[in-house]
Amino acid sequence: MNNSKSHDSGGKLIFENATLCSQFLREYSGIDALKNVKPEDIEDMTERFIPMFTEERDSDVVKKVKLSEKDEMFLVTLIEHKSSVDYNVVMQLLRYMIYIWEDYEKRMEKEHKGISKTKDFKYPPILPIVYYEDKSEWTAALNLRERIHLFDVFAEYLPDYRYVLFKLQDHGQAEFLSKRDEISLLMLINHLRSTSEFRNITFPKGYLDDISNRAPEDVLWVFQRFISAYLRELKLPEDEISDLTDQIKERKMGRLFEHFESFDLPAAREQAKKEGREEGIREGREEGRQEGIKEGIKEGIKEGILSKGRDVFKKCIAHGMSEEEALSIAGLTRDELLETVSD
Repeated sequence: MNNSKSHDSGGKLIFENATLCSQFLREYSGIDALKNVKPEDIEDMTERFIPMFTEERDSDVVKKVKLSEKDEMFLVTLIEHKSSVDYNVVMQLLRYMIYIWEDYEKRMEKEHKGISKTKDFKYPPILPIVYYEDKSEWTAALNLRERIHLFDVFAEYLPDYRYVLFKLQDHGQAEFLSKRDEISLLMLINHLRSTSEFRNITFPKGYLDDISNRAPEDVLWVFQRFISAYLRELKLPEDEISDLTDQIKERKMGRLFEHFESFDLPAAREQAKKEGREEGIREGREEGRQEGIKEGIKEGIKEGILSKGRDVFKKCIAHGMSEEEALSIAGLTRDELLETVSD
């Protein structure tokens, strides 16, 4: 069973990958028992628990983590990449936890019938994490008690727990760069919201080459997916995206980030729009003068603008833009586009 709306958010790509997930637990969880977790200690369990997930929660991840020969735990990560806060995440996490514990009990019962009813039977710990990518404030409850009416009155009889909130925007560039590992570079990229912000980063000498050279192939693949998704948001053509991300595969990330510093697509689009309209007006005026009459001038300007607008529209579509965005940049209405086609 697969969710129909996958989302290549930075958080999902991080927690899906065992190497990156282990780096996160070691570097950012703040839990001593996880300081020595290795990639081979982590098993992805998301597919097993997919029935828990709704379409809105398709980025969430479940991992089983081996702590020792006898001990294991589960990690449940909710990836929040929207500016609108989901105020019920604390209850959603509780549902996940109950589901995981019930599944664990059933598996143990299959191996040793009746074991869950014995005195020594215990359920594994679950670490609930909310990974929040947006710059907006997180204002949802961190404890279950805050979502239960009259909790203080009935506190002795009600369950309570607190999840770990990791707010990406609370961590700065200096912290990420000081770690000098793959996950910190990914989170640094995820932390940036515009190409102009790349110009303000000064990478330590050898930083990008060191990460490129030592990163496992599966982590390089994550970088490729993440950077590709980022570039698609900037409306780069697929062939350019492929050329750029090939440099990751070739372990030349330093060269890739040199290209990043020169990206300024919104300005380029505005300039193209301006030039297209000016050229259309010039062509229209020239055609109007040749007609030698006022009506000819009007029609010439109109036809020139429409002709140039159609060319701009075609180029925008070829570069992967939506029809609505292409019409806006070309300065055409849908009727004007159909008129140019019919002519």
